[in-house]
Amino acid sequence: MLVSLICTLSLVSGVVGSASANSTIVVGGKKFTEQQLVAEMTTQLLRANGYSVDKRPDLGSSVLRAAQENGQVDVYWEYTGTSLITYNKVMDKLSAEETYKKISTLDAEKGITWLNPSKANNTYAFAMRKDEADKDGIVSISDLAKNIGAGKVYKFASNAEFFSRPDGLQPLQKTYDFEFERKNVVRMDGGLTYQALRDGQVNVALVLSTDGRIPAFGFVVLKDDKGFFPSYALTPVIRTEVFKENPKIGELLNALSSKLDDETIAGLNSRVDVGRESIESVSKEFLQHSKLL
Repeated sequence: MLVSLICTLSLVSGVVGSASANSTIVVGGKKFTEQQLVAEMTTQLLRANGYSVDKRPDLGSSVLRAAQENGQVDVYWEYTGTSLITYNKVMDKLSAEETYKKISTLDAEKGITWLNPSKANNTYAFAMRKDEADKDGIVSISDLAKNIGAGKVYKFASNAEFFSRPDGLQPLQKTYDFEFERKNVVRMDGGLTYQALRDGQVNVALVLSTDGRIPAFGFVVLKDDKGFFPSYALTPVIRTEVFKENPKIGELLNALSSKLDDETIAGLNSRVDVGRESIESVSKEFLQHSKLL
């Protein structure tokens, strides 16, 4: 794992110089559509306002975070729950506001500033096909648990990480007092859960709540009525040193953040994943429509 991290970091070693050294803002991003979109929108927005930008998308989450801490990436978009649990190892159940306040304080000690969070909350969620959810009277995870307790059988698609992680499937089932039979849990790549649910191979699937395939495939997201999943607000994060030297970047990214919510980002994701439009064109059109370009 350590060797892999070192090797991957070497791939971004060409961006060691920060904005203070060469007047170039290094914008990072993770390896999925939503992250590629916000990285591209950030790049276009900064360039339109006179900044030189070096975009470094498609990095692994831990590698991207390490690159920012090491001064190799200046700005990217992170999720509040990821920083809380993965990077800061805080397992307390906190509200969205408490989560943001906690990570802002903890990450400030590491030279990272959290800008304004968007209203896009890309959390884990359970989804069902709308017709089946309506037929079984399921709106929430509690409804699902009640039906399973009454003997109804549901097959569940999960990625391997959520199945085994300490804040994943097992504690969720404990919180909601139900259990999928082991034979009814199908582990697969996270991107395949949507297709499995759409095609009727499973009845319930683990999804990311802002994925564009949810509205495109007619899924409904079950309400997390016991608040098991933490907030994963999509938020721009910037190295504090760079932010102090370029305060206008904060203004620009806060303006972009204010335009993003669950419905908006899901629609943008869908245009790329389902409509097969390019990241660049979708980003440009959104910025223009939002009067940011």
